[in-house]
Amino acid sequence: MKTITADEFWKLPKNKEAEEIDTVRLMLEDIRLRGEEAVNKYSQKFDSQKPYQVTKNEIKEAYKKIDRPTLKAIKEAARRIKDFSKAQFRQIKPFEIKMNGAVLGQKVIPLNSAGCYVPGGRYPLPSTALMCTIPAKVSGVKEVIVCSPKIAPVTIVASDIAGADKIFCIGGVQAIAAMAYGIGIIPKVDKIVGPGNKYVAAAKKQVYGAAGIDFVAGPSEVLIIADDSAKTTYIAADLLAQSEHDVSARPFLVTTSQKVASETGKEIERQLKQLSTKETAAKALENGYMILCKNIKEAIEVANSIAPEHLEIQTKKPEKIIRKLVNYGSLFIGENSAEVFGDYCSGTNHTLPTSGAARYTSGLSPKDFIKTPTYQQISKKGLAKMKQIACALATIEGLQAHKRAAEIRH
Repeated sequence: MKTITADEFWKLPKNKEAEEIDTVRLMLEDIRLRGEEAVNKYSQKFDSQKPYQVTKNEIKEAYKKIDRPTLKAIKEAARRIKDFSKAQFRQIKPFEIKMNGAVLGQKVIPLNSAGCYVPGGRYPLPSTALMCTIPAKVSGVKEVIVCSPKIAPVTIVASDIAGADKIFCIGGVQAIAAMAYGIGIIPKVDKIVGPGNKYVAAAKKQVYGAAGIDFVAGPSEVLIIADDSAKTTYIAADLLAQSEHDVSARPFLVTTSQKVASETGKEIERQLKQLSTKETAAKALENGYMILCKNIKEAIEVANSIAPEHLEIQTKKPEKIIRKLVNYGSLFIGENSAEVFGDYCSGTNHTLPTSGAARYTSGLSPKDFIKTPTYQQISKKGLAKMKQIACALATIEGLQAHKRAAEIRH
């Protein structure tokens, strides 16, 4: 990790938008043109197998292939995620008001279908199956499907426990395309959610419109705000935990203490040697920065500018700065609140905005799987007043048919 001052940080180039990858564009065009034939071709090329739906018998067999502690952990994590998702969903309410001779309202309607993409590269990610599927089912989505490449038994079990209606072994760009367009055995869905590599992210961006998406996720990020009271062993462990995700991950330490920065660097070197994932983590650390700030106010400004996916506060009095922090995917308050708990089992969702997107959106939740359409019913009494307003505005905007549609009513 490079050590720089906050003044130097402000001069760095800002986040890039998700890449428009030509390979992805060409693959999507091919899949639209040739359908199932192209999907099968790319699955064979990248995963050495054709897509298939996991059967009920295969789900039963998957349970037999995982040990009891793993099953217990999945079930407990699922319970926590479900409890928090239910609490979130309770905040989304329909309502109706009477106003000036009209009844106005909002409905809450779940999507008909959703597709959850669960990566399966170096290791299976059962936690992502839980995080993407559970809020969809809590919201009342009728059909939730999971797509994952070279799907492992543990991912099948997690998907089943989460409530997935159908589980498919398919990954990459071809999985995103199949869910967006409905190809072969993969049904078309209303919305696609879940993380993935840069090719999956580019595919999600390009199919938007054919299906909705949660957001375009980039490399994973963690930013830790620390003062001189912070424990450098904890900081180093949390930075490494995020760095081992992917060589493109971005770790940040924003601190008011030169000593903390220096000792964290030494601690990272010590802990890195002990990791089986040290090659990946070491490369990711090269993307990161230790940013030295004059005071906590400057540290807050830097954090809000980066708008990280995960934001940890390891300061003497974290409650004093919480309200000033406004851009982050999920917040981890105090030294015990390690980001890893959010990844797996605290209950909040780990599918979060990256690359600065936390400036304008939030992590995956039940609200991503519902619509809130509005309605109105206008009485005779309300009609008279609204006609005057509508006709006046229609005249200004030069829309004669609009004006007549109002005037004709009496």
